[in-house]
Amino acid sequence: MTEERVEELTTKPKPTGFTVCNCKLEVVTDPDGKKHFEATCLSKEARDDLAAIFEEEAILRVNPKVILEETPPAAEAK
Repeated sequence: MTEERVEELTTKPKPTGFTVCNCKLEVVTDPDGKKHFEATCLSKEARDDLAAIFEEEAILRVNPKVILEETPPAAEAK
């Protein structure tokens, strides 16, 4: 990894929120160090839609190619 890339990784802030279904969700850390979502919605309908989504089964996938943007192993062997 180049020095420029390392600097970018250390200076780029981690995302702490996102918007979905007209609700802004933020990751909040409580005093015990546990993280949870807090949502602020534009309407009661948006809140109800988001609540319905959270009540359903969640599908969480891991795809290291998306998360990690390092050089391929063949290039590191040099």
